[in-house]
Amino acid sequence: MLPFDFIEQMRSYLGDELDAFLKALQSERETSVRVNTKAPFDALHVLHKAGLEEVPWCPEGYYVRHRPQFTLDPMMHAGCYYVQEPSSMFLSEVLDQLVPHDSVVLDLCAAPGGKSTLISEHLVAGGLLISNEVVRQRVFVLSENVQKWGNGNVVVTHNQPRDFGDKLENLFDCVLVDAPCSGEGMFRKDGGAVDEWSLKNVEMCAARQKDILRHVWPALKPGGLLIYSTCTYNEHENEENVAFVCDELGAEVMPVEYEESWGITAGKAGLHFYPHKVRGEGFYICVLRKHDASFVPFRAKGDKERQQGQEAYSDMRSWLCTPDKWFIRQNERFADAYPIEHKDLIAYLSKHFICVSTGFGIGEQRGRFMAPQHSLSMLKDFRREAFPQVSLTEEQALSYLRSEALTLSNLPFGTLLVTYNDVPLGFVKNVGNHSNNLYPNEWRIRRL
Repeated sequence: MLPFDFIEQMRSYLGDELDAFLKALQSERETSVRVNTKAPFDALHVLHKAGLEEVPWCPEGYYVRHRPQFTLDPMMHAGCYYVQEPSSMFLSEVLDQLVPHDSVVLDLCAAPGGKSTLISEHLVAGGLLISNEVVRQRVFVLSENVQKWGNGNVVVTHNQPRDFGDKLENLFDCVLVDAPCSGEGMFRKDGGAVDEWSLKNVEMCAARQKDILRHVWPALKPGGLLIYSTCTYNEHENEENVAFVCDELGAEVMPVEYEESWGITAGKAGLHFYPHKVRGEGFYICVLRKHDASFVPFRAKGDKERQQGQEAYSDMRSWLCTPDKWFIRQNERFADAYPIEHKDLIAYLSKHFICVSTGFGIGEQRGRFMAPQHSLSMLKDFRREAFPQVSLTEEQALSYLRSEALTLSNLPFGTLLVTYNDVPLGFVKNVGNHSNNLYPNEWRIRRL
C-alpha cells in the first residue's frame, strides 16, 4: 500500500496521469544489462537465450525479456556485462554530449558501481575516474565491480564529501552526485523503500543532499560540470536542490538533448523518468555548469611519482599488452599499476585519501617471485599469453567461482590462467595432483 501523502504528492505533479503512474508501479519491472567489450557480443549466450532488446539511450544497454539466473553465468562474474537499471543508463547519453573523454571525474556516491563502470568506459581513452563510497561495507563491492569491468583507469576511495572539497580544490572536470535519496523511484523494485517513506524523510534527504553538494562543490573546476541525479520524483530533492546550486553556489543548468520517443519528461530543471512513460524505474538527472571565475588549478605539489626504477618491474610489465601506458608502484608485498599520465595525481590521492584500490593490483611478492594478482586477469590490457591457459567447462567454471579446488590433469606446474568461453576468469596454481584455487575468497559465489 502506497502512503497517502506520496499519492497526493504525485497527483500534484502528474494530474491526469496519476492513474497510469500508479498502475505502472503495480507492473513487473524491467531487467536490463550493459555489456562490456571484454568478449564478443555473440559469446553472451545466457543473455541471447533470455532475449535482448536495445535500450534506446545507451548503445551498450539491453533489456532482458526473461530474467535468467545471472549468478549461474560465469560471463557475468568475468565482467562481461553488468546488471543495471535502464533509466540510470541515460548517464551514457549525458557523458557523450557534454563530457570530454580525457576528463578527470569524481563519482562521489558510487556503490555498487554501475555508473562508475559506465564512466570508466567513457574515459578509457585518457581520462581518470575517482570512484568514492562513504559506507565502508559498500566500498568493497564497488571496488570488486570496478575491477571486474577491467579498464584500470579508476581509483576507488572511501572518504567524506568534505575531504574532496578541502583537499582537491578546482581539480575535477566533472562531478557526479548520485545522491542518497528517499527512494521513491525504487518503490516497484524495493518494497522496503515504501515502508521507509515519509514527508519527514523527504525533507531530511533534501537537507543532506544540500550538505553533500555544498561540501564537494569546491573540488569542481569553474566551468566544470556537476551531474546531479536521484532515484526519486519530488521537487524537494530534485528541482529545489538544483535551484540551491544555481542560486547559492553559482551555476547554470545545461540542456541535454533526448528523443521525444524515449518518453522522458522535462521538469522545471532537469529530466524525469516516470515508469508509465519509460521502460525503467523512477529517475531524475540534471547537469549544471559551475560559473567561470579566476582560479588556481589544482596541483599535486610535492607528491610527484618518480618514473625511475620501472625497469625493475620487467616481469610484471611483460604481463601487459601496452606496458608503456602503465606506471607500476610496489608498496611492501603488493604492486599496483595505473595510467602513467595520472601518476602524480594518484600518488597524491594515495597519500591524502583512503584508497581501496588504485588502478589495478598487478602483482604480489611471494618469496623471491612476483605472483599475479587476480585483478590483472580482469584487466582488458592483460596479455594473457604471458601464462599457460586452460579452458574450463561451465561446471568447472562455477566450481572455480565458488573457490573450490580443481583437478586439472596434464598441465604445467605453476600459475595458470583459467578461462571460460575464451574469457579470463582468474588464476590457479597447479601443484601436480590438484590445482590451488586463487579466486578471491571474498568474491566467491556463496550459493547457487
